[in-house]
Amino acid sequence: MQIERKDNEILIRIPTGTDLVGLQRILDYIKFREIASKSKATQEQIDQLAIESKKDWWSKNKSRFVK
Repeated sequence: MQIERKDNEILIRIPTGTDLVGLQRILDYIKFREIASKSKATQEQIDQLAIESKKDWWSKNKSRFVK
């Protein structure tokens, strides 16, 4: 693996045999951190959003788990 800075970018070269699923997870995490660093949301707003999304998911998927 090689890492180099070039202008305003960081280039990472990874061997072709690298696990793509694991690599995608790492890239998703980096993207999440990039987006989250620009957020102006408060922790309270984030917590409320998490509660609402879980509630919404459960209402849509409850029938798959409760018979």
